[in-house]
Order: sequence, then structure tokens, then C-alpha cells
Amino acid sequence: MGWFGSKKDKSPTIAANATPSDPKWARNKRGKFHKLSLFEARDEGLEGVSGVFVIWHSGVQPRWVYIDRTRDLAGAIEGVLDSDEIMDYEKRGGLFVTWSNIRDEYQPGVVRYLTEKMDPEVENPEAARIKADPVPVTFPGE
Repeated sequence: MGWFGSKKDKSPTIAANATPSDPKWARNKRGKFHKLSLFEARDEGLEGVSGVFVIWHSGVQPRWVYIDRTRDLAGAIEGVLDSDEIMDYEKRGGLFVTWSNIRDEYQPGVVRYLTEKMDPEVENPEAARIKADPVPVTFPGE
């Protein structure tokens, strides 16, 4: 489908009922997901890198917390640290973050799909305005 390669085909044409693709959610060197409070996005080389990111909390009742897309993963993920609404979930078992370098033209559909299926705790007002067809992807950890 070419999500990560050349940009020859710029028109997403993926049906919402298609088998979800694996966007290869990022993990640390030990194969674990990054703990948000300890994460240094710039050290990961994410400055100016486009992609979709997902934040969740673990604990007794793990929940998806926030989903977004950005042209600067470092800035966006670091910006989350300033959000009291998101960071309040840290006390519920710790917040974790992952991302995928999904091509720009697929990002709205991926965010829409994940938002509809994950029902995150913190609403992303941009996600509600996405008109693109949902693009099915596997959830982090699947």
C-alpha cells in the first residue's frame, strides 16, 4: 500500500472494513513502550518528523488517553507534558507513548479510525473534524 515508501500514490483508498495494517508502533531499545514522563522526544530524533502518536495509561483499568497527528512529533509529544488534562492520568498507572511515521496523506484516516475504535479519555477537537475515511491500523501492542 506504500504508507512508508515513495509518495507516488497520494490518494488514500482504503476501505474502513479492510484488515488493519501494522504501522510498526515505536518501542524503546528493550522492546517496551516509552514511559511518557521519562521520554526525551528530541533524543529520539523526532524533531520535524511527521506521524501519528498514541498515549495511554496502564494500571488496574488501562485506558487510551489521547491520539493525534503532527508534523513535529518531538514538539507535539513534549507539548502533551504541559496538558494537565492528559497528565492527570499519570497517577493511574503511568502514561505511555508510541508513534508511527505514517505518511501525511494517511494520517487523518488513521487518527479517525483510532479515535473511533479506542474512544480515548481526552478528546482531540481536531479528530472530530476529520472528514477522511477511516484507515484501519492495529492498536499499539497488538
